[in-house]
Amino acid sequence: MNLVRAAVTVSGLTLLSRITGLIRENLTASVFGASALTDAFFVAFRIPNLLRRLFAEGAFSQAFVPILAEFAAREPRQRTRELIDHSATALFWALLATTILGVAASPVLVYLMASGLAQDPEAQTVAVTMTRWMFPYILCISLVALGAGVLNTFKQFSVPAFSPVLLNVSFIGAALFLSDYFDPPIYALAVGVLVGGVAQLLWQVPALLRLRLLPRIGLDLRRAYTDAQTRRILGKMGPAALAVSVAQISLIVNTHIASRLAPGSVSWISFGDRLMEFPTALLGVALGTVMLPSLSRAAARDDHAEFSGLLDWGLRLTVMLSLPAMAGLGLMAEPLTALLFHYGRFDAHDVAMTRLAVLGYSVGLIGLIAIKVLAPGFYAKQDVRTPVRIALFVLAITQALNLLFVPIFQHAGLTLAISVGALFNAALLLSGLRRRGTYQPLPGWTGFGLKTIAATAAMGLLLGWTVPKVDWIAMGTQPGLRIAMALGLVAAGAVVYLGVLLALGIRPRDLLRKTRERRDEDTIFPPTDVDGN
Repeated sequence: MNLVRAAVTVSGLTLLSRITGLIRENLTASVFGASALTDAFFVAFRIPNLLRRLFAEGAFSQAFVPILAEFAAREPRQRTRELIDHSATALFWALLATTILGVAASPVLVYLMASGLAQDPEAQTVAVTMTRWMFPYILCISLVALGAGVLNTFKQFSVPAFSPVLLNVSFIGAALFLSDYFDPPIYALAVGVLVGGVAQLLWQVPALLRLRLLPRIGLDLRRAYTDAQTRRILGKMGPAALAVSVAQISLIVNTHIASRLAPGSVSWISFGDRLMEFPTALLGVALGTVMLPSLSRAAARDDHAEFSGLLDWGLRLTVMLSLPAMAGLGLMAEPLTALLFHYGRFDAHDVAMTRLAVLGYSVGLIGLIAIKVLAPGFYAKQDVRTPVRIALFVLAITQALNLLFVPIFQHAGLTLAISVGALFNAALLLSGLRRRGTYQPLPGWTGFGLKTIAATAAMGLLLGWTVPKVDWIAMGTQPGLRIAMALGLVAAGAVVYLGVLLALGIRPRDLLRKTRERRDEDTIFPPTDVDGN
């Protein structure tokens, strides 16, 4: 399997997801502004989103995918289907109970997440109501994560990568067509979230049916929970949940702090987060998505050279793509914020405040992306405890940095603390892989690093000279010209960066990599093995 092609496929579909996500945030900003009620929505959405990352994309995926890959390589088809069905049964009933409890406990959860909203009784009430409406989203999206784990394990990357687009389309449709039917109008976005969750779930069904691996949810909980492989997954989920929860605890603390700063702080951070997630998803998520199954298969075969080579390839791509993204995001923070959000009720002050949040995020972008590549090196070996210990240490560092940065930089101090914490996290993960001998860097890193830095510096000089010469706020009266100039600068920066890399001898073919594995799932599940015989 060509990992570059797979990564490009995932990255391209993720790009589509992020473009629709930016349209969604643009509509949210222009229709609803950065107000207390918008803060209420972001707080309400953050609660099921937190649980999604904890149960679904976080702990469950990290525990499920390596075991499924190992199982599929060694066991007959019928046993693999049983593992998927038992996992789906255990996950569904646990999350149904969580959803019921969450709906009942919404007032308490909102207060714990953002007690500052209590200063505005209407915002507090709206946040509680939307939390109740959106809690079932966690049930849908967790089953989506299970389906994505199955599809990614068998190299069906495109369907899971496209599914977030459906959530964004639901958001957009709700903002455009439903807001007039609700009072306050912000309730329409909560409806869009729930519709988007159902749409993503239905989207995966045909692909899973083609693989004959559509999860079947049973009523026999005892059978599901007593299955040895299900217990293995649950055993791995405990440490994985702690690892993911550390990041989410940091997010909760940051939201709590932001809710006590100037009105709009939660929204400014959320809009900045959307910009930061653009390169993070295109690079980090795409690489992590394609690497975890491949690393898991290499670990199952005890192929140490392949395992280390995969990590080296992922890290080289990370450095080559994240360094210019890091510099570009920082230097283009104002034009990109203005281009995407400076419409309607989102004014010049909101642009300036969001720009500061983006600057804070840009400092640690390479760390945020590197974590997506390095952490699978532990998960594929079914070692979740080491990332947990690192995450706990980083949580302490991040909160200590909040005490230092927030009094100085206000809401931007929160994003800066996250960035510095991410750099520490990536450095510690890399050090752990090196100490164990799991990862041995291939030759040529020094020259590669210097060439990448030189190309980034050339791009930085171009953007640093041109961006300050334009009044991006005043150009709001000429949106077409502003769009052309901002995108033109992005393109010019990319041309300069790639041109310098080529001049220094780095070629695209240097990044090609194929895994040493059979090319499709039929070699694991022969076509004659319909019933697992």
